[in-house]
Amino acid sequence: MNRALPLAAGVGLLAAIGLYQLVPSLPTALGTGAVYAGAAYFYLAFDVSLLAATPRFEDRADRAGYALGLFGLSVTPVLFGHYADGDAAVFGFVVAFFGAVAFLTLSERARRLDDGNA
Repeated sequence: MNRALPLAAGVGLLAAIGLYQLVPSLPTALGTGAVYAGAAYFYLAFDVSLLAATPRFEDRADRAGYALGLFGLSVTPVLFGHYADGDAAVFGFVVAFFGAVAFLTLSERARRLDDGNA
């Protein structure tokens, strides 16, 4: 039996419960839990890591665009939290944002592994 799906559902449930303690909004907690469940599934089922090698670009403009995007992903949640004065809802947004980035990264790496292009 594939254990990745039940384990991923457990991770998503834990994330949803934890976030619900900070932001008592059931739709927000369930949506964030679903994102973390999806990220956990790809991590467990395909043995991919968020810390694997980053893509390498040959063109200078591509490297600059990638660096700019990474910088934006890194500072946006912190700046958003500073702007909104550190409310618990902002922390919930940061948690959901990082989950979304993890899900998108892991699912793309899993797709490449599945296609044989890793």
